[in-house]
Amino acid sequence: MIDFNKFTKYSKPGPRYTSYPTALEFDEKFDTAALVKEFDNQDKNRPLSLYFHLPFCRSACYFCGCNVVFTSKEDKKTRYISYIEKELKLIKERLDTTREVIQMHFGGGTPTFFDPNQLKEVINLIKSNFSNFAKDAEISCEIDPRFFTKEHMEVLKEGGFNRISFGVQDFDPKVQEAVHRIQPYDVTKAAVELARSSGINSVNVDLIYGLPFQTFETFKNTLKLARDLDADRFAVFNYAHVPWLKKTMRKIDETTIPHPSVKLEILKYTIDYFTSCGYKMVGMDHFAKPQDELFKAIEKGELHRNFQGYTTKGGADLIGVGLTSIGEGVDYYVQNYKDMKLYEAAIDEGRLPVERGIKLNRDDIIRNAVIMELMSNFKLNISKIEEKYDIDFADYFKESLESLKEFEDADLVEISKEEIKASATGEMLIRNISMAFDAYLHPNEENKKRFSKTI
Repeated sequence: MIDFNKFTKYSKPGPRYTSYPTALEFDEKFDTAALVKEFDNQDKNRPLSLYFHLPFCRSACYFCGCNVVFTSKEDKKTRYISYIEKELKLIKERLDTTREVIQMHFGGGTPTFFDPNQLKEVINLIKSNFSNFAKDAEISCEIDPRFFTKEHMEVLKEGGFNRISFGVQDFDPKVQEAVHRIQPYDVTKAAVELARSSGINSVNVDLIYGLPFQTFETFKNTLKLARDLDADRFAVFNYAHVPWLKKTMRKIDETTIPHPSVKLEILKYTIDYFTSCGYKMVGMDHFAKPQDELFKAIEKGELHRNFQGYTTKGGADLIGVGLTSIGEGVDYYVQNYKDMKLYEAAIDEGRLPVERGIKLNRDDIIRNAVIMELMSNFKLNISKIEEKYDIDFADYFKESLESLKEFEDADLVEISKEEIKASATGEMLIRNISMAFDAYLHPNEENKKRFSKTI
């Protein structure tokens, strides 16, 4: 059902749309005062989603695009926890933290690089400030299997965690050496089994294709080993090589990165393989068992997308805590300082550590609704947009619809008065389709420096 021959034509730099406008449009005009004002104006009946950034890693994985602090010093982690405590206090003074929490996520860095006692301290701090967790709250943690013990699992389970995502990327020793992440299969297998035996019923495994020294045959083996883990979900990402943005990527020899044609063959095989194993594809890069709640959400048109990826928990205000964390409300995005000294200084001054953000105008809000709906559910109910925002869709998005004509002619998308719907191939190119509605895209030469390629 997927026509891979059409892919190469559409490979160009573009956003991943974990937000709209993208983080590149955030600026310092949106400051602490602006965030406090947003907190004051929030609907107290809307639930909360919490994100905690635990940024430390012992050493660099060269493929990583995350905001990370490399250290082996325990006192840095202890100090960071003390600032998480102070930041939570500042948030509680300005936000109604009795609102229901329906989602919480620990990201990194490596959250389990904190020892079990430190992790327990962070969880206790959260629960002492946010006490109203929904019974069915999604509580998840990103885990590096190399830093995961029985004691870590006990702390997470006691803290209510019910979803775990394991970072793997690739099982081939040569690839692991090239990206500076030696992680034997047995280590990962033991970590997954530990989670399962502790009652974790939702396990995700992350893989990446396009890494140095990967070949079609080596990745086939990685997929087989990964499938043997029997995860509920797999996320298989295309490696985004952006050394101009991430210095550690400069350590990768670009001549060892597989050719685009090889990456395409890997992608084709990955889709066929997981499909033959009983998994279903979700959008561009996720695979899940048919009984997974993602599919129930897609069938109802209720899948959502945020900075943590696909989620079934929509309609919540996202509160980001910690270095570089991003928060989101109905009409704003906000990001904390990326520099630790500036982050600490703001908190010491009694300020929420806001570095930048953006207040969405009416056009932003309308385009956000369109783009995020397409990115999440791969179709758009036009009449709902017209009714909600009191617009004539065809008139408001005249230029966007004109730019989609080539996608329509190529059978990548169907457009009627009632609906825009991506085909099976179009779902794989949903970033390209969504770009037609982006008012912030710059000329192509600048886009090359700002974004990874869509394919």
